[in-house]
Amino acid sequence: MSCISKIRSYYARFSEKEKQIANFILDNPEKILHSTINEVAEDLGMADATVFRFCKRIGFKGYQAMKIALASEIITPIQQIHEEITEGDTEKAVTEKVFQSNIRTLENTLQLQDSDSIQRAVKMIHTAERVHFYGTGGSAVIAMDAFHKFIRTGIKVFAFIDSHFQLMSASQLTEKDLAVVISHSGANKDTIDILNVASENGAKSIGITSFPKSPISQKVDIALFTSSEETEYRSEALASRIAQLSLIDALYVNIMVLNKEHAKTSLGKIRSAISDTRIES
Repeated sequence: MSCISKIRSYYARFSEKEKQIANFILDNPEKILHSTINEVAEDLGMADATVFRFCKRIGFKGYQAMKIALASEIITPIQQIHEEITEGDTEKAVTEKVFQSNIRTLENTLQLQDSDSIQRAVKMIHTAERVHFYGTGGSAVIAMDAFHKFIRTGIKVFAFIDSHFQLMSASQLTEKDLAVVISHSGANKDTIDILNVASENGAKSIGITSFPKSPISQKVDIALFTSSEETEYRSEALASRIAQLSLIDALYVNIMVLNKEHAKTSLGKIRSAISDTRIES
């Protein structure tokens, strides 16, 4: 991912100081190329170390590495995938921008994935006696989609739309079970309460969220992150859904590959059970 793309992808998760540095880079990319870290820090009124930590935060070894990446973008400008929707856009143009925004969200989310976290999450799902998916509001729909996928694996999976039912099911979990909590903000009170109940009962936990410093990210055993950008016509939370669904797809396929024979038997039973629901052509 390019330097500018990384900054835009991480922006919502930056601290106020980090946002100040990010804005300075986005507004003055050419000035950055001709400035030392000391000069940038002086312009911003902060310490050199703060700027250096920002460069590390977005995945570079230091200020010089970030400058090199930024230079390649300015000298050979990358195409801006996401464009703001304007009132004069045609229906086709709006559709194209929505699709391109979703593609960007997926690409940025893929860059955020840590191979060790994914591996541990797959193992945790595979070895759990039961897996419960939790999410409230819009995230409840994602949790139900996860249930719809993972029931094909032969693993004992559960999901409920109602938050009270979720609390009740969380209270019945044990140290052999797994809670997968989904929350874009990572700060939804109902979801935090559900996670707390699950944890108190000894259940392991995986969180899918967009904010590393959120309460849910800090409390779960494994945190998996998604990326999205807010636009005038679509909130960041709505944009993150496509990334959440894709991340769950990736976990599902990993489990199917890992548990091939058992999953094949389970999938055959499901296909047989629902075959009568289709009208023969």
